[in-house]
Amino acid sequence: MALKMTFINVGYGEAILLQVEETGFTMLVDAGGAEATEYADNASGRIRVHEYLESIDLDHIDLMVSTHIHEDHLCGLLPVAERWTPKTFWHTLPEKFPEQSLRWIDPALAENASQSKFIRALDDYQTLCRNFKAKDCKIKTILAGHEKVLCPGLICRVLAPTERQMEGIGKRMAEVCALPDGPELLKGLSAIDGALNNYSIILRLEYQGKIILLPGDTNRAGYGNIDPADLRADIFKVGHHGQVDGADAALIDVVQPKFAICCASSDRRYNSAHPELMCLLRDRGAALCFSDCPPVEGVDIPSHHALVFTVDRDKIQYYYQ
Repeated sequence: MALKMTFINVGYGEAILLQVEETGFTMLVDAGGAEATEYADNASGRIRVHEYLESIDLDHIDLMVSTHIHEDHLCGLLPVAERWTPKTFWHTLPEKFPEQSLRWIDPALAENASQSKFIRALDDYQTLCRNFKAKDCKIKTILAGHEKVLCPGLICRVLAPTERQMEGIGKRMAEVCALPDGPELLKGLSAIDGALNNYSIILRLEYQGKIILLPGDTNRAGYGNIDPADLRADIFKVGHHGQVDGADAALIDVVQPKFAICCASSDRRYNSAHPELMCLLRDRGAALCFSDCPPVEGVDIPSHHALVFTVDRDKIQYYYQ
């Protein structure tokens, strides 16, 4: 048996499809953004997640995961969910939070692009949870310490966030959403938006002895509550799109990855795929792989719709599709 792990090219965003074809198990972690401008220039092979899934004739999703509520990770899930209702949906907020503590906010209130993106992500998150509830999808709050055999041979351990983190961010979001429309609401939303990266779900997957670490947008400051032994991994999806704060030498020395995947955009927006971090990873022996095509010295990345890994007991291989 082999695990197939596909990093779909959604530009500046993340979308990871995991399949164990022999068992039929299918898992989707995030789905990039939904803004038309992100896909207007598809010279590097960018593709919306639902279009990619249609192109490979996907027929079901067992587990869908939202690592955190940011537009470039969450908003692509809505069109996917309209076509494939998952059996289970994992998220990080309290069970009743979407219906009891959030409210719809008009994106037109936003004073800048960041606020607009975050408001759209919050609105889409509420819609996603409401639709799943109506379709009898099991919605589960997932926290550090959870461990599950997803299918024969594939074990998932959740390393973050902690229950304390979940309760803290849930309380802050409820307080902000209770504010009336206006400057204080927008100020509060911006503060939460800036903090959410380090409330990402961090997944540690083990398949036939190989370890995969998927930390969402967690940056180098977000691993403090985790046992370093749990962070060692053969495949490391670098946090925060490979921006300079995504990892540092100390973290890389703990993880010791053989392969490092960076979900940076072809235009290296926000200094993603930062040269300093790419050099750190390469100098420590990690092969550099990319979901899109950022210009990185010494790396030739062809135009592609997806970066595909195959993992089994004997080897790890990858190719661009």
